[in-house]
Order: sequence, then C-alpha cells, then structure tokens
Amino acid sequence: MKKSLLALASGTLGLGIAEFVMMGILPDVAHDLDISIPQAGHFISAYAVGVCVGAPLMVVVARTRPLKQILLGLTAIYLFGNLCASMSSGYLTLLLMRFVSGLPHGAFFGVASIVAEKVADKGKESQAVAFMIAGMTIANLFGVPLGTMLSNVISWRLPFIFNALWGVGVFGLIWKWIPSLPSLSDTSLKDQFRFLSNPGPWLIILTTMFGNGGVFCWFSYVTPQMIHEAGFIPAQMTLIMMLAGLGMTIGNLVGGKCGDLYGLAPVIQFTQICMILALVGTFFFAGVPWLAVVLMFVATSALFAVSPPQQLLLLQNSRGCEMMGAACVQIAFNLGNALGAYVGGLPIEMGLGYRYPALAGAFVVLVGLICVSVYVRHDRKVVVQAR
Repeated sequence: MKKSLLALASGTLGLGIAEFVMMGILPDVAHDLDISIPQAGHFISAYAVGVCVGAPLMVVVARTRPLKQILLGLTAIYLFGNLCASMSSGYLTLLLMRFVSGLPHGAFFGVASIVAEKVADKGKESQAVAFMIAGMTIANLFGVPLGTMLSNVISWRLPFIFNALWGVGVFGLIWKWIPSLPSLSDTSLKDQFRFLSNPGPWLIILTTMFGNGGVFCWFSYVTPQMIHEAGFIPAQMTLIMMLAGLGMTIGNLVGGKCGDLYGLAPVIQFTQICMILALVGTFFFAGVPWLAVVLMFVATSALFAVSPPQQLLLLQNSRGCEMMGAACVQIAFNLGNALGAYVGGLPIEMGLGYRYPALAGAFVVLVGLICVSVYVRHDRKVVVQAR
C-alpha cells in the first residue's frame, strides 16, 4: 500500500475520532456540564455545522495552493480545535470548540479524495478513496471505544487530548509522505460552482445528506438506546462501540470494492435499502440485546459502504471543480449528521423513548433512496441522448 494513502488515512482516523467520539461519551459530558442528553447532542450538530462552514471556506481561501500545503494547514486547525475542546469549562465554550474542530474536516476529506484519486492505480480509484476513508472507520473500531472507556473511567476530556497529540503525528506523516502535487487549475470562485447547474450533482448531494442523516438520527443516541432499551450497562459500551466500528471498517472496504465492480449509484441504492431495513428492525427489536447489536452492525456497515461511491460519484460529476465537488460531499454528509442529531432528539424530548430515533431515521433514509433512484433514471436519459 502506498505511504501517501497511509498518511491520508491517519488524518481521517483523527477526524473520525473527533467527530464520532461524542456519541460514546454523550452521557458523561451531559452529566459533567449539568445539561440534558438532547442538549449534549448539540455538540454533535456543532461539529457538523463547522464542517459545512469550513469546507467551502477552505475552497475559497486555499483553492490555488498546492494540495499538500492545504492538508498541512487543515491538520493544524484540527489539532488546535481538539486541544481547546479538552480545556472547555462550560456548554457554550465546548459548543464553540466543537464548531472550530469541525472546520477542517470536510475540506480535509475533499482534498484527500482528490489526492487519493491522483495517486491511485488506474481502475482502483474507488478502492483508493475507500482506503483513505478507512481511517475514519478504524477510528470507530479502536479510537472511539478507547475514548468511551477513558471517559467512563477517568474523564471525557482525555479523548480530546489524545486527538490533539495524534494531530502532531498526522502533520509529520503528511509532511513526509504526501508527494508535492501541483495545485488544481485556477478556476474562478464563480466557476467552482458551475457543476451545480446540472441536476445530477444536486441529487447526489441530497441522497448523501438524507441517506446518511437517517442513520445519524439513530446513531447519535446509540449509547442511551443500548443502555435504556437493550439493557446493557455503561461499561459494556466500549465493546459495543468497537463492534460498530468494525461494521464501518468492513462496510467501507466492501463498498469501495463493489463501487469499482458494480457501479457507484447501484451500490448506493442497495446499501440505502439495507439501512432502512436495519433501522426499522432496530425500532421493533431494540429491547432484544443480541439483535439490537446485530442490527447496529448492519446499519453502521451500510453507513460507510456508501461513502466511497458517494465521494467518487460527485467527483466524477464535478470535473474542473473537483475541490468544491469533494467539499460538497462532506457538507452533505455533515448536514445529514446535524439533521440526524436534531431529528433523532425530537422523539426523546417528547418522551417517546430511545428506540424512536431509529424509526424517524428510516423515513429520512427513504428520502435519500428516492433521490439516488431519480439520479439513476436521469443518468440513463443523459446516456441515451448522448448516443
């Protein structure tokens, strides 16, 4: 495996911990800051909003810079945000630092996707993007469970300290292993958005936002669901989060491979159907411990099985504007994250119980499935007309 892809994966691993560790430590943060669990869910949304703001902002500021320099700058912001989050003393301070921590996330994934596609062997672009994304799934396999354990045993602040230290290592790997690729063509800011004049990219963005957002309706509150509905104790959540991370890792690699073999859009369609079935099953069987874990594994596998196809599909639909196109995927993913955390919290605030976010999520994923199905029909018409 190329060292450049390993460097990119180390960066997405750190970003994965930064984004997802809050799901595992949510009750500890809520207790320490004396806020409700739905209020603590705002820290998930704040990170996602930071991603949505940061991705296009970085394109505006750094679109003419060499790709390696952009990655180094983004890593420095990620390091700073997590260090400050570890020292936050109250709700508003942590909310702000979660926003800052999210700023480099989308831009890093966007630039890293471009770099991965450029260094990949011909015909293996989707697998190269999947390997880059694999860092985030490994974060959920090891980093997030470790953060959950440290939070339960010592303090919720330790995962953020660890992430800041990890950022120092990522900076060094990018400096050493990423080749000095030239900057992208100097496209004007207005031209960066010209790919959005076609319906195809919009449909990909919408299917990413709603498809992934539906899973986050449930996953944002997976810890209280497993404790209060399935009956697990907090100490068991470390292992459960590791199983969720294993599902993400396997799903990501399988999704990348299948994207190269069977086509990007069909893989997205099939995977979103699996999401809906897993979420509906979670609603009905949340009280059955072993089945709740199995359905969690299926849902998290599906969540990351769609990531490489979505990322590459929008890159293919934004030629000449790749940096903004790649950023839009991350904006969509994290808008879905923020939407999911909010929508999933509504039934909890209404007192309906922790299984209801999964049911709400199934309906949100259905919207994403409709969008990708419309894209497939539109894409076939375009091909026929071209002939």
